[in-house]
Amino acid sequence: MKTNLDHLPHRKQRELARIVEVLHEEFEDALKEGTADFKKRGRILKIILFGSYARGTWVDEPHTKKGYKSDYDLLIIVNNRKLTDFAAYWHKAQDRLLHLPEIRTPVSLIVHSRREVNTALYDGQYFFVEIRRDGIILYELDDEPLAEPRPRTTAAALRIAEEYFEDRMPHAWKFAKGAAFYLKERDPKEAAFLLHQSIEQAYSALLLVQTSYSPASHNLRHLRGLAEERDQRLAEVWPRDQHQYVAWFNILNEAYVKSRYSKHYEISEEALAWLVERAHRLIAEVEAICVERLERLRKQAKDEPD
Repeated sequence: MKTNLDHLPHRKQRELARIVEVLHEEFEDALKEGTADFKKRGRILKIILFGSYARGTWVDEPHTKKGYKSDYDLLIIVNNRKLTDFAAYWHKAQDRLLHLPEIRTPVSLIVHSRREVNTALYDGQYFFVEIRRDGIILYELDDEPLAEPRPRTTAAALRIAEEYFEDRMPHAWKFAKGAAFYLKERDPKEAAFLLHQSIEQAYSALLLVQTSYSPASHNLRHLRGLAEERDQRLAEVWPRDQHQYVAWFNILNEAYVKSRYSKHYEISEEALAWLVERAHRLIAEVEAICVERLERLRKQAKDEPD
């Protein structure tokens, strides 16, 4: 795998070096009181930059009307699956990176064990195959390479993508329908929760159809970043040039937990009405992109020799 960051501006290289430092600091802090053997032996094996910053296709336009800014996408590989628990071991690092003034680029983290990554490569999961092909190693404890990927046939990729599409897209539409119903019923918390679920399902559908992978995350901003990396048409759905719209999206992002368990959670009918309209636009866009992907796979499978 590659290790060279010379295609990035020096400021970006310094940011990434600082991010690696923070990840190590926070991981060590999360393990320091642990008495279990897996915590004592806990190690970060690799930190890999993937996505647009690895490929050299990033966008950094925070001052334009679109206001789009690519995230740093990082895969952290640890030596034990128990250490992939985001809330227990990585939440503080993510929060710290969000607020450090010297880190001006958003950071998205996914965490897996080496066994999980290698199993995905053996299975030919495109998401991890792409990381192995294009990713850049920012840190590694040892030089043990990741597994050689086993390519899937196009027919197999099509079958899996169709299954994901047929499973996830109906949920996205049904949750959106439920959100609109509870908005009319003036039950904002129920509407917010269902709307959150609708958007989560839409992004997961796109990621699964495109790459056979979606992280086990309820963080809409994280899912949005991964999805927009796959197709920047999706960036048009959420305006970033008006603080009010950004704030409404952030309030909705908290709905998965707070709308159910916090008596202080509030979201206005105006915000919900706008978010419902945007969610419908998102789902329609995701559905169209997924259909495009399935059509390409069908054509490739038809042309593929037996």
